[in-house]
Amino acid sequence: MPAPVSPPARDHAGPPAVGRLPAVLLMAGSCLPVLGAVLLAPVLPRMQDHFEGVAGSAALVPLVLTVPALSLALLAPFTGAVVDRLGRKRLLVVATVLYALFGTAPLWLDSLHAILAARVLVGVAEAAVMTACTTLIGDYYTGRVRDRYLALQTMCASASATVFFAVGGALGAAGWRAPFWLYAAGLPLALAVARALPDPRPPAGNGRARAGDGRARGGTETRPFPVRRMAGICLLTVFGAVVFSTVPVEMSYLLDGLGVGSTGVIGGATALAGAATVAGSVVFTRLTDSPHRRLPAVFLLCGTGFLLMGLADNVPLLIAAAVVNCVGTGMLLPSLLTLAMSRLDFADRGRGTGLWTSAFFLGQFVCPLVLLGARGPLGGLATAVAALGLVTLLLAGVLLPLTRRAPVALPDPEVPPTA
Repeated sequence: MPAPVSPPARDHAGPPAVGRLPAVLLMAGSCLPVLGAVLLAPVLPRMQDHFEGVAGSAALVPLVLTVPALSLALLAPFTGAVVDRLGRKRLLVVATVLYALFGTAPLWLDSLHAILAARVLVGVAEAAVMTACTTLIGDYYTGRVRDRYLALQTMCASASATVFFAVGGALGAAGWRAPFWLYAAGLPLALAVARALPDPRPPAGNGRARAGDGRARGGTETRPFPVRRMAGICLLTVFGAVVFSTVPVEMSYLLDGLGVGSTGVIGGATALAGAATVAGSVVFTRLTDSPHRRLPAVFLLCGTGFLLMGLADNVPLLIAAAVVNCVGTGMLLPSLLTLAMSRLDFADRGRGTGLWTSAFFLGQFVCPLVLLGARGPLGGLATAVAALGLVTLLLAGVLLPLTRRAPVALPDPEVPPTA
């Protein structure tokens, strides 16, 4: 059972004066893991043909697409510790350069196994990039401004997935290696980050351990990481990631079950659901209540969408139900992330963000496995989705009294960055 959730930190009059350029760069950096997740999907069949003589290629080629996400899920907690120890900005610059180098490696590699090794290293770089970007958003901004930027991070990732999929398909016409050129975008981004991002500093007078850009200073020892404080939100995030990923992963199969074979219809329905996720993120930025208090309502919306999807006997109802669910998931992800941020002090923010990122990508990885395991005993995918909806509704009911308890806010001092 997830631990009772705590409220987000108190609001402040405004964010530190870092301007909008750092936010733009951090949004761009947050899209890099999405690039790795969808860019190669359109060219996998061509890649399969190229390596058809390699033993086990039928299993190895799809791993080229998915193994970076697994690396990210496994390594994000460790990169979070590195973020806190070595510094957010420094790690982001190095990781973005490595992302470009490892990402473009398949342009000149001829071995499928060597390409897989490069993709594993891409996942390592993605873990560092994602953790550092999210941590820096927490460092630079506070209160409602931080909440809006975290929601914008979700919006950018969701929108970029559609763009990258289309770009990958267009570049794939020139050959299966062509999409890998886009990874070179990491190099100019690394240069811009190095020049434009200020170094965050912990607030003066903070009674906790000092950490200049994530390192202990002044002879004080870094305090133990608050594992118990983060355990509940990380467990909740694993489930939330399953909820978030179900429609993108399973929508085509649900449509196929209703007799839809047109790839155009399937693509349009999936794109509409993706647009609903972006709309949900926009709604999140307009809400003024505490994110922890809206979690039951968000899970209620997601669960209702799942239940209707499982019961749908025609395509319009299925698409409408998916839209309802995705509006909820668009609010769910930034709600979980802002809740996690509210529990972290400056010295813990890298490790905490790494744990949260790991929990989210772990949930994404197990999502299809969970539904695959449930569809057999329950008699089909639609029934499994409906059952997931019932579990989501039950969780909403469990969270409701917990979020009504009088919480104790964590201090969230402003972090004045210095150039």
